[in-house]
Amino acid sequence: MKFVLVFGPQAVGKMTVGQELEKITGLKLFHNHMAIELVYPYFGFSAEAWRLTNLIRMEIFQAAAASDMEGMIFTYVWAFNEQEDWDYVDRICRIVEEAGGEMFFVELEAALESRLDRNRTPNRLAHKPTKRDVAKSEQELLGSLDLYRLNSNPGEIARPNYVRIDNTGLSPEETALAIRSRFGL
Repeated sequence: MKFVLVFGPQAVGKMTVGQELEKITGLKLFHNHMAIELVYPYFGFSAEAWRLTNLIRMEIFQAAAASDMEGMIFTYVWAFNEQEDWDYVDRICRIVEEAGGEMFFVELEAALESRLDRNRTPNRLAHKPTKRDVAKSEQELLGSLDLYRLNSNPGEIARPNYVRIDNTGLSPEETALAIRSRFGL
């Protein structure tokens, strides 16, 4: 199985790029909000909600890794200054690689102004109900700048299948084509 981990800050375009990558590769998209939006109506953003969200994700990863599925695309906001996030990514890698799968790391970055614009797109709001309070979502995005480092430092990701793309001036289709080309997906 090919597992494409698309990560970067909020509203950088992870899900939208993932949707385009799914179209041109046939790999299945499991964007990070799919589990969040399932649990949120019942538990809000509580500790229990995050426990269930992570449980659902890990069960899906394990089932996918054990299946004959060609591959999966998963999107994630990775806080590089949080050990818990490094451990989370390591756990995903273990699940995939122990089942004989291959990991592909796609880091997206974009200018803050572009991210603020993307935070309001109809596609994002259609697929992420918890982001529909745009003012709150924007406040969270801006607040995270002081709390988290959401893009890696040079050389920090020491994986052979890794690419970093500044998609500020790229369409989702162009970004997906670049990913497909880079990894031969």
